[in-house]
Amino acid sequence: MQWLQASWIGEQLPNAPWAQVLAGLLVLTALVLIASWVASRVLTTMARRALTAVGRNDWSVALARRRVFRNASYAVPLLVIMSNIGLLPIDEKLASLLARIFLSAGMVFLFMAINGALSAWQDTYANTTRAQTRSIKGYLELGKIVIWAVCLVTVISILIDRSPLLMLSGLGALSAVLLLVFKDTLLSLVASTQMTSNDMLRIGDWIEMPQANADGFVIDMALHTVKVQNWDKTVTTVPTYKLFSESYRNWRYMFESGGRRIKRTMRIDASTVRFLQEAEIQDLGRFALLQEYLAGKQRELEESNRALGPLATLEGNRRRLTNLGTFRAYALAYLKQQTELRQDMLMIVRTMEPESQGIPVEVYCFANNTAWVEYERIQGNIFDHLLAILPELSLRLYQAPSGADFSRAWLPEPPMPTAQPLRGEQPE
Repeated sequence: MQWLQASWIGEQLPNAPWAQVLAGLLVLTALVLIASWVASRVLTTMARRALTAVGRNDWSVALARRRVFRNASYAVPLLVIMSNIGLLPIDEKLASLLARIFLSAGMVFLFMAINGALSAWQDTYANTTRAQTRSIKGYLELGKIVIWAVCLVTVISILIDRSPLLMLSGLGALSAVLLLVFKDTLLSLVASTQMTSNDMLRIGDWIEMPQANADGFVIDMALHTVKVQNWDKTVTTVPTYKLFSESYRNWRYMFESGGRRIKRTMRIDASTVRFLQEAEIQDLGRFALLQEYLAGKQRELEESNRALGPLATLEGNRRRLTNLGTFRAYALAYLKQQTELRQDMLMIVRTMEPESQGIPVEVYCFANNTAWVEYERIQGNIFDHLLAILPELSLRLYQAPSGADFSRAWLPEPPMPTAQPLRGEQPE
């Protein structure tokens, strides 16, 4: 301002205060337009071309989508006005107040640009393969909170014309209140850090958390919440710290193992379990899956019964084959022949404790396809065959009687309908 007054430009300025204010406004307007054009056109174009030249075109697109360049171009003219507010012939206190207001507005737009840059970082990171296993959204959200806190302290200190350290020292007295307000944020930060460092949860994991009614795939991991898309296409939002403090089931390791467990029980009617006769054993020899078992078992039983001596003449002392044990051997041999089952994982067919609903026979094995639809197909094919083979071994599934069963047992059978004469014929 002193240089302008001492130069020939100062000699051309009018003496009237309103004219000087008008001239100052015109000069400020020209400076703002030039600064805005330089920031929005020149600097933005240079930044985009520089990012494209280094092979980071995705960053250029993300920064433009998050309005980083636009917010920065808004901040530059405001800072130009603040630094040149002295061109206006106004009171010094008013000029200082206006300068602080424009500086505060410029700082807000500048912090908005920084916030947008963090969002652009999240956008570019989400398109990478590493984002499928580790999410940085929680850390970026924490960074945004810190940035807005710094922005708030800076703007207030500028408006009241005090040092930011003075405000920060006053925040120490409010530490207890701040801890209470940001309790969930601090808990979520610790939980998010622990889950990421220990690889406890990833985007795309199938989890079950009954206490939160969550059963599905993780689609988003943020600082405060984790979103789970359930099988019915609804979305359950679970606080992040609950996934660290409470238990849940993660099915990721099942997918990584390549085998999905089949564990299903068939309940056999206890009244159908009995010893096999010699003729039945010979008849069952036609099944290829039982030939090796029956041959080996027959030799074992003959040696055991021979060792009994005269006691073997009594049927109660002799060891004999049962239809239930033969069925278990057949089921295990059938499972070992299935190419869609993992033969290197545990495979067993066992008889469990008898109950009032029958004798449970459990099939325990692993399918080699973890996809739900294929898993159900493999499991259905296995049990369709095992259920169909039961009558061949004189076994029957237990089925609770229904009302129709009782009605057929107690009511007399209805009479057979008599044949009606055809039209035109005379009854005899």
